[in-house]
Amino acid sequence: MVLAVSLGLSLGVAAAQAGALDLDGHHVDPLRIQPDVRAVVLVFTSTDCPISNRYAPEIRRLSERFEQAGVRVWLIFPNPADGLDAVRDHVEAYNYPVRGRAGSRGIGVITDADQTLVRLTNVTVTPEAVVFNRRGTMTYRGRIDDRYADLGVDRGTPTTRDLEEAIAATLAGKPVRNPMTPAVGCFIADIRR
Repeated sequence: MVLAVSLGLSLGVAAAQAGALDLDGHHVDPLRIQPDVRAVVLVFTSTDCPISNRYAPEIRRLSERFEQAGVRVWLIFPNPADGLDAVRDHVEAYNYPVRGRAGSRGIGVITDADQTLVRLTNVTVTPEAVVFNRRGTMTYRGRIDDRYADLGVDRGTPTTRDLEEAIAATLAGKPVRNPMTPAVGCFIADIRR
């Protein structure tokens, strides 16, 4: 089953023209699929969510694992209070390899202060991930894995790696087994629907 969200050119352009800014303050369209890109992963996060912050090593691992296969991973900071300076400090503190700063490899980082990408994807918490295939169709939305069963309930080690499985299925052109999973985390501030 494929999620019923397909991105038209106008939606991607809207994201780029809205508040989607990279760390240098330039407008960015993370949903623009280039010829070498086979999938796009948006990971919604925030500077002050402890659950999001604990996933930094897993996000780095997934980016490194799938980058050579043509997967672009983007960290999206949707909370209006997460300004560019705070986001820059955050990605440095959590050792994210930022794409564009040392070449074309690494993770893209943008702010989504006007929450265009939040509305487009219907995410509500951080961390929450969304996967799009090369045609711009959403194939997955939900948790990174099942490490957190609920707020304050940390298994320590996940038993299911939902995002990793979704990326692999998307790259293989197969349906994602569980295309929507419940994400556990911090609510995105001031969601504007």
